[in-house]
Amino acid sequence: MDVELYRRLSEDIASAIAVVSVRVGRWDLVTPIDSFLDVSYDPPTMVLSLYSLSRVAEALEESGTCALSVLGAEQQSLAERFGEPGLPLQGMLEGVAHTRDSVGNARICGSIASFSLEVEGTHEAATHTLFVCRVREAQQGPALSPLVRFSKRYSKL
Repeated sequence: MDVELYRRLSEDIASAIAVVSVRVGRWDLVTPIDSFLDVSYDPPTMVLSLYSLSRVAEALEESGTCALSVLGAEQQSLAERFGEPGLPLQGMLEGVAHTRDSVGNARICGSIASFSLEVEGTHEAATHTLFVCRVREAQQGPALSPLVRFSKRYSKL
């Protein structure tokens, strides 16, 4: 398989953008994600794909819970902010409107929806870990249109 061809073609798969937040002690670890999937309504289940060596994957393995906030079209600056390499753990959510789920993970205000997730299983897939998560809470937000990534760029529907 031509890896470069695959990379180029897969970048043309439109993906909604969300952020995953995990509480690490007294800090919040937040990262953007475009590889998440609704799997089942009964029971409510989602899958997240995270780079296995990332801080957030390690934190999620340890804590077992996270919040997923699906960003609205007007929240591109948050995706860019949380996607900065080497972003310090301290103060990641400073100045960002958010609430907390029942276990303390941050849900981003203004999103389309947010989900509180509990890890039920993991599977290694190449360089990533797939986290199979039970949805414990769901909350609708005010955004009407999602932030989408297509062909290496953010866009709106």
